Amino acid sequence: MKVKKICCIGAGYVGGPTMSVIAQKCPDITVTIVDINEQRIAAWNDSDLSKLPVYEPGLAGVVAEARGRNLFFSTDVDTAIADADMVFISVNTPTKTYGKGKGMAADLKFIELCARQIAAASKSDKIIVEKSTLPVRTAEALKSILHNTGSGVNFHILSNPEFLAEGTAIEDLHDPDRVLIGGENAEAVQALVDVYASWVPRERILTTNLWSSELSKLTANAFLAQRVSSINAISELCERTGANVDEVARAIGTDSRIGPKFLKASVGFGGSCFQKDILNLVYIARSYGLQEVAHYWEQVITMNDHQKHRFADNIVQTMYNTVSGKKITFLGWAFKKDTNDTRESAAIYVADALLSEEASIVVYDPKVTAEQVYADLDYLGTRTPAENRRLVSVVGDPYDAAERAHAIAVLTEWDEFKTYDWHRIKDHMMKPAFVFDGRKLLSGSKLDELGFQYYAIGE
Repeated sequence: MKVKKICCIGAGYVGGPTMSVIAQKCPDITVTIVDINEQRIAAWNDSDLSKLPVYEPGLAGVVAEARGRNLFFSTDVDTAIADADMVFISVNTPTKTYGKGKGMAADLKFIELCARQIAAASKSDKIIVEKSTLPVRTAEALKSILHNTGSGVNFHILSNPEFLAEGTAIEDLHDPDRVLIGGENAEAVQALVDVYASWVPRERILTTNLWSSELSKLTANAFLAQRVSSINAISELCERTGANVDEVARAIGTDSRIGPKFLKASVGFGGSCFQKDILNLVYIARSYGLQEVAHYWEQVITMNDHQKHRFADNIVQTMYNTVSGKKITFLGWAFKKDTNDTRESAAIYVADALLSEEASIVVYDPKVTAEQVYADLDYLGTRTPAENRRLVSVVGDPYDAAERAHAIAVLTEWDEFKTYDWHRIKDHMMKPAFVFDGRKLLSGSKLDELGFQYYAIGE
């Protein structure tokens, strides 16, 4: 099977960058990314590359190289499916907000809609690739829909989970640790192997059965999140005992069996995958009656939630047990630096807790829009949209954000925050000037010298 045309359904944080790199590295393959969201497709086609809907370092250059040559963005989903040899499904799989499994199970309605659209539009045999993060055995549902079309078209299902870290996605795509492909049809698996082998060394392309591939993605994210919650649990103990969590992390990270990665204590993990995937794992374990397994992984989420609430509580307690009417500046709203993605960002939940105490919050983030900040808060439903807009403002200059603030909370580890004139910031704040560093980003000793009241997690 030689792949000449690829269609990707979904032009979001996974589909956009992944397909752009495939197009860049495989100029002989025509790659079409489709989405029913006209505004999003228009942004991908905008001549001004700064307006791409996904911010990712290096992405604009990749799109500039391939777009119009063999990379296309379209809303004509059916035509792209019909023309393709291989169809990637890269749509959202949010946690269910209704019915059985509410708050834990993955909502697969978009996956099913994709499968039905593929079945209806296909006139020739296709390889279907699961790119979205899915619960194990989702391919069973895809097979059931696609193999019962009665059209005589053959479909081969593959699982090809993404292991991208937002902020370094292009780097990860250009030089991945591994590419994982799961499937039952050897020819179909080889066809996808050949695509990646255009630039990825063959020994880094792992092939497994379908179910191992699906489960590996959930497991990888669960293990990474577990490390974050583990060091965050120790950070609270450090604060009580006089230990320093950075020193503890360095000491254990030099053990080759443990390693240094994901041992940075913080206000908590966010992003679209970690919480969703662990909840999914918990739900799957429960559905098989594996209660101990479910409890074990659920504690990772519990610890993460605790860390966010603890950070907010510390702000209130330190500021004389009241933040009512006080201006608190948030530096950062994205869940991590070098992305405009805010899904499950710790900033949202810290803000929510402080707003419940009637704090006045001013947000500055170099890549997140005011519309997104308000959408994130409105989605929680804790208060009315009007209340959110009364209590929260979003500004485009960090010095304006800090003007007459009672406190600054660092919620995202943007590098630019380290370069600010903190002497100037302090001069224009209310006194005492508090800084709560949720990312352990700033130099505590320097801020102490300037006269700030500086608090960092794990110290």
